[in-house]
Amino acid sequence: MFIFEAKRIIIVILGALINAIALNFFFISADVYASGFTGFAQLLSTIFSDFLNVDFISTGIWLLLLNVPVGILGWFKVGRHFTVYSILSVLMTTFFLELIPVQSFSNDIMLNAVFGGVLGGFGVGITLKWGASTGGSDILAMVLSRMKDKPIGSYLMIVNGIIIFFAGLLNEPENALYTLLALYVTTRVVDGLHTRHEKVTAMIVTKKTDELQKAIHEKVVRGMTILPARGAYTREDKSMLVLVITRYELYDLERIINEVDPEAFTNIIHTAGVFGFFRKDH
Repeated sequence: MFIFEAKRIIIVILGALINAIALNFFFISADVYASGFTGFAQLLSTIFSDFLNVDFISTGIWLLLLNVPVGILGWFKVGRHFTVYSILSVLMTTFFLELIPVQSFSNDIMLNAVFGGVLGGFGVGITLKWGASTGGSDILAMVLSRMKDKPIGSYLMIVNGIIIFFAGLLNEPENALYTLLALYVTTRVVDGLHTRHEKVTAMIVTKKTDELQKAIHEKVVRGMTILPARGAYTREDKSMLVLVITRYELYDLERIINEVDPEAFTNIIHTAGVFGFFRKDH
């Protein structure tokens, strides 16, 4: 399990490095904005630098400051394990943004938008794939989604819409269009690596029913159905645990199963839709 978590930490740090490269080499120099709180950090940096002559607060520092209250909210509302890795991602992104100099490899704003979007999407995608997030709007959207039981994507769309609007307002109108292009590319790359808003159904056949049910409910706040099951070959009596989760929670579920019952048989299938009460909060 130590190796498992060590790999996760390495992936989170690598994702932060890639995000920082996308920002400092492509987005910032071209006045193209990233998605989520990273884009808001760029907007604040632009406003304070261009209109208030305050240059000592960089994009990386703004990103860290914006994530402080959201990190506290995520700690109590989303889950400590998930939030810890999200905080690590934000800290490392801030570190790399301060370490790597801002420079431009091309004066073509479209090239900057596309390549920045590809790199940024790859950094976010591998981070999400290993059960963490890049913080900020991801955590905020998850909290709002749990309160309202609506898809996370709709909240992220509102956040990104605000960023696109101010990108054109603070710069040239075409910057809003190139920001929209960058966000589209980023989303496509993220979805290719990890569809974070997708729901899946987990069917777990186990002999350690009570232990596994308790461990899952300590980490994953979901309802669960327990069905009787019997092995066709061994004729042993077992139980099948059935629960619907999001891709965000799949990594934690896998870790819990490996810890409690490595011999459990688990089938993960795509869920096209859920009717009735899905979200179960405490």
